Amino acid sequence: MSDLKWLEFWTGQTVDELITLEGRYRLDSIVLAFEQALQHKPADRLSQPEIVILAVESFEREVNNGGYSQFFENDPGFAPIIVDALTSIGCTTTASLTQEALRALGVEKGFGSKDVAAAISQADPSRDELLDRCDQRYFRDVSDVAGALFEYIKQHRRAISFS
Repeated sequence: MSDLKWLEFWTGQTVDELITLEGRYRLDSIVLAFEQALQHKPADRLSQPEIVILAVESFEREVNNGGYSQFFENDPGFAPIIVDALTSIGCTTTASLTQEALRALGVEKGFGSKDVAAAISQADPSRDELLDRCDQRYFRDVSDVAGALFEYIKQHRRAISFS
């Protein structure tokens, strides 16, 4: 783990002020601050890059804490866009693995969050075994998603605002 400090929480900094914290604070804590700031913004005013930030941060938090099934249970609203969001930040290996987890879930092309919620709520031991395998591969093979997201944030900084 990095020797850099952890940024405790967002305290009203601007996008540029948060970006300048690179090198002084852990990147995962900085992207978490972006998520915290964006959660105060009305959903209908979010730009596409802001939605990507929220989706990827939700994905990282839930999968790291309880695997793909926890992501599908706790944040099914981001499931329909997560593969594209991961791809857009350059995490193609993670996107492919996540697509595999969605196939294990059994949702059809063009699925929505209600489809995800309904699928994950059904008991299915074979699906759970497939998702467990995806979890194992995630923890073994996935690289620095937070770092990739931070680079994406820097590239799209003009499309990100907290007001």
